Amino acid sequence: MPETIDEQPMLLTRLPPSQRQRRLAGAIAAMFIIAFAATLPFANTPLPRIDAWIPIYSTTFFINDTITAALLFSQFSIVRERAIQMLAIGYLFSALIVIPFNLAFPGLYAPFGLLGAGLQTTVWLYIAWHIASPLSVIAYALVKDAKNSEAMPKDPLRGEVVVTTLLVVAVVCLLTWIFTSHHNILPEIYRDSSSLAPLAKIFAALIFVLCLVALGLLSFRQRSVLDLWLMVTVFAWLLEITLQGLLLTDRFSLAWYMGRIFSLLASSVVLVVLLSETTTLYAHLARSAMRQLAARHARETAMDTMAASIAHEVSQPLGAIAANTEAALLLLGKTPPDTGAAKAALEDIAAASTRGNEIIVSLRSMFKKEARGRARCDVNNLIQETVSILRMELQATRISVSVELGAKLPKVMADRRQLQQVFSNLIMNARDAMQLVNDRTRALRIMSSISEDASDVIVTVSDSGEGISDGDRGRIFEAFFSTKSTGTGVGLTICRSIIDAHGGSVRVHENLPCGTTFEVLLPIERGNLAGI
Repeated sequence: MPETIDEQPMLLTRLPPSQRQRRLAGAIAAMFIIAFAATLPFANTPLPRIDAWIPIYSTTFFINDTITAALLFSQFSIVRERAIQMLAIGYLFSALIVIPFNLAFPGLYAPFGLLGAGLQTTVWLYIAWHIASPLSVIAYALVKDAKNSEAMPKDPLRGEVVVTTLLVVAVVCLLTWIFTSHHNILPEIYRDSSSLAPLAKIFAALIFVLCLVALGLLSFRQRSVLDLWLMVTVFAWLLEITLQGLLLTDRFSLAWYMGRIFSLLASSVVLVVLLSETTTLYAHLARSAMRQLAARHARETAMDTMAASIAHEVSQPLGAIAANTEAALLLLGKTPPDTGAAKAALEDIAAASTRGNEIIVSLRSMFKKEARGRARCDVNNLIQETVSILRMELQATRISVSVELGAKLPKVMADRRQLQQVFSNLIMNARDAMQLVNDRTRALRIMSSISEDASDVIVTVSDSGEGISDGDRGRIFEAFFSTKSTGTGVGLTICRSIIDAHGGSVRVHENLPCGTTFEVLLPIERGNLAGI
C-alpha cells in the first residue's frame, strides 16, 4: 500500500514541540502553581473594589481572544482542518461574550448593569463563557485526528468563516437576551451583589470536570506546538475555576482578582505563541525564498552563459554549411559547371557537418549513462525534497499538493541533480497549466510506485489544468515546441534526454476528468530487487 504524505504547510498544528518549548511550558505551569499556592491561604481575604478593573480586564480579554480567533481562522483556511475551526469558534465566542459581561456587570455602569441586566446576569454569562471554552478544546482534541480535511473543499473558505462568525454572534446575542430579559427566572447563583449561593459550586465543579477532560485529551493526543500550549491554557483555566468557583465566597476578594488574572494569562498564552511562532516561520520562509531566488538567478546566469556558448559553437559550422551550400549551387549552375570548385565546397560542407555533430555529441555526453555523478538514489526522498523546495511557489498559486509514495521502493542508479531537475520541471509545468483554473480545485498529485513486472520505478505527476490537445500531445517533447506563450520549448526535451540517458522513458497522457499526467519510468537494476 502506498504511504500518503500530507504536504500541508508547516504550521503550529503540524509542528512538533521542541525540547525548549516543552521546558518553557513546564516553567510557566510551575509559576502558575506557585502563584496559586501563594493565594490559597488568603483566598477569601476581602480587597477594595476597583471599578476600573472589569473594563480593563474585559477589553484586554476581548482584544486577546479576537486576535487569537482571527489567527486560528487564518490557519483553518490554509490547513482545512475542522479541529482548528472548532478552536477558533471557542475563542471567538469568548471574545464576544465578554462584551455583555462587561456591560451587565452590576454597579459598574448602573446599579444592576446595563442591557436590562439583573443580579444573576453576569454570573450566567460567565458560566456560559467558561463552559464553551473547554468544550471547544475538547472538540478540537477529538476532531483533530480525524481524516476529514481531505473531504473539505479546496476553494477559499471566506464564506464559511463569515457564516461561522455570524452564527457565533447570533448565539452570543441569544444568550445575552436570555440572561438579561429573563434574569428573574434564572436559578440563583449570587445571593446578593457579593456572596455566592451553593449552586455556584455545582457549576464550578462542572466546568472543572470539563477542563480536566480537555487537559486529559490534549495530554493523550499531544502532537503539535499548539497542543502543548493549549495544555498550559487549560491548566490556567483549572486554577481559575478553582479560585473563582470552588474556593470563592465573595466578590472582590483575593481569589476573585487572582482568578481574573489567571483568565487573562490563559487568554494570552495561545496568542503569544501564535504570533511568535508565526513570525519565526515567516522569517524561515523568507530566508528560504531568498535562497531559492539566488539559486534561480545563478541557474539562469549559467543557462544564459551555456546558451551563448552553444550558439557560438553551433553557429560556426552552420554558417560554413550555409555559405558553402550557396557557393556549390552557384558553381554547379555555371556553364559549364565548375565541378572541381563545387566538389571542394561540398567537402567543406561535410567537414562542417562533422564539426556540428561533434558539438551535439559533446552536449549530449553530459547525459550519457557513463556520466559521472551517478549513485544509488532514493526516488521517494528526492520527490519529497523537490516538493519541499517548490512548496512556497505552489502555495502562492493555491495549489493543493497530494504526494503518495510507494512503500519500500528500490533505489535506482541515477544522477540525483539531473533527476531533481526533471521532477522540478514537471511540477512547475503542472503549476503553469493550472494558473488559469478557477472553476475547480487546482490539484497536483505526485505518486511513486513499482511497475507490475518490477522492472521500473514509476513516478507520475498529474494536474487538473486545461490539458493538452491530442495534436500537441504528440509534439510535446519536440525541441522548441511549447504550448505556453512564454515557453522556450526546451524543458521537456531536456527532461526526456536525461531520462533516456538513464535508460528510462517519459510518457504523457490525459488525466481524467481534466488535466495531464506525465509518467517517468526509471529502470531498476536486477541486483537491486532483493530489498523489495
